[in-house]
Amino acid sequence: MASERPILLVEDNPDDEALTLRAFSKNDIPNPVIVARDGVEALDYLFGTGTHEKRDMSIMPAVVLLDLKLPRIDGLEVLKRIRAHERTALLPVVVLTTSKEQQDILEAYRLGANSYIRKPVDFERFIQAVGQLGVYWLSLNEPSDPIASLPD
Repeated sequence: MASERPILLVEDNPDDEALTLRAFSKNDIPNPVIVARDGVEALDYLFGTGTHEKRDMSIMPAVVLLDLKLPRIDGLEVLKRIRAHERTALLPVVVLTTSKEQQDILEAYRLGANSYIRKPVDFERFIQAVGQLGVYWLSLNEPSDPIASLPD
């Protein structure tokens, strides 16, 4: 069930992190949220390396919410690595960022983003956007099972 799978929020800005978590709460999104504060942490979580080397790799995120402007490894590079690996290639990745640069939008889609959403500045609009994300990615979307598709 999608509500049992975590959401991976990749966000380095503490204010945006708090805003996103509050929006999840206001929209009654029950999924646990794993927060990665840079690209390295996100990749460590997804691939079970570094501080996440002992995590249960059979539980993958229902969706990855990915900021682009991240320290250490930027969001576009994280997206490229997600799509390059068989275990994570089919994970839904929604770019959730403040960037409205056309080049960022084009590159995100070229690298395989499922969606590109600019963070609204207005909190009420942001709550609404997160609610729509939750309804679509956690309720309506039929997820693939990347673990089941791996060869034995």
